[in-house]
Formats: sequence, structure tokens, C-alpha cells
Amino acid sequence: MSEQAIGIEKLQQLITRGPFNRWLNFTVLASDDTGLEVKAAWREDWVVNPDRRYTHGGILSAIIDVAADYAIAAKLGRPVPTIDLRVDFHKAAMPGDLTAKARVVRMGSQYSTAEASVYDLEGSLVASGRGTYFTAQPK
Repeated sequence: MSEQAIGIEKLQQLITRGPFNRWLNFTVLASDDTGLEVKAAWREDWVVNPDRRYTHGGILSAIIDVAADYAIAAKLGRPVPTIDLRVDFHKAAMPGDLTAKARVVRMGSQYSTAEASVYDLEGSLVASGRGTYFTAQPK
């Protein structure tokens, strides 16, 4: 399946089904055949260093993972388990909402690959990554 299977409303329902994703406060901004864009609303809980106030890398990794996963979910109609995830950090993410843009690199019957980039309020790239996901039909 190469085209989008579900719309923004259904993606929003799927993405906010899980408690962790609700805590990250995701809003689906856009979704089409080329990819997905989501916003993660800022939380003070994301701060790892109270003196410097930058966002913990685990939060950035989670945003990349969720955005990439749901770019695949938009095509399959369901989220899928992560097999592998690689993340690069480009600059500190300071307080403020973050936007992730994701796209599917390859759809396979068993495994698929998607990538995502995370941007701060000024539009600067703060992190990027690529994941492999298990896309085989559930038994």
C-alpha cells in the first residue's frame, strides 16, 4: 500500500490513544502521501538541566520515533512496533513547542523504514533520526 490509508482525524485518535503519546501532547498538523507533520506541546517536565533548561534527548528521540511510526501508520491504518532507531542531535532544544516532520523511506511487507526531523519554534533543526518498524500483519 503506497497511498495514505487514513486521514488526520483518525491519525489524531490513534496517536493519542497511548498514555505516553498523550503526555507528549501530540497534535497532527498535516498528513498526505509525502509524509506527516506533528506538534509536541512543550512541557516543563522535558527539562533535563534546570540551569540551562534544554530538553532531554530521550524526549527528542521519542518525538522522532512517534512521528516516523505514524507516518507509516498513515499508510497502514495502524501504528507498528519499533525495531531499531537512530537519532542525531543537532542543537539544544530550548523551551517551546516542537514540530516533527516525518516520511516513509521504504514500505515493506515485513519491515519498513521511516525518518523524522524535529524543529524548534524558530524552525531550526534540533534532532533527526531514522527507524525500522515491524509492519507485518498482526497474527
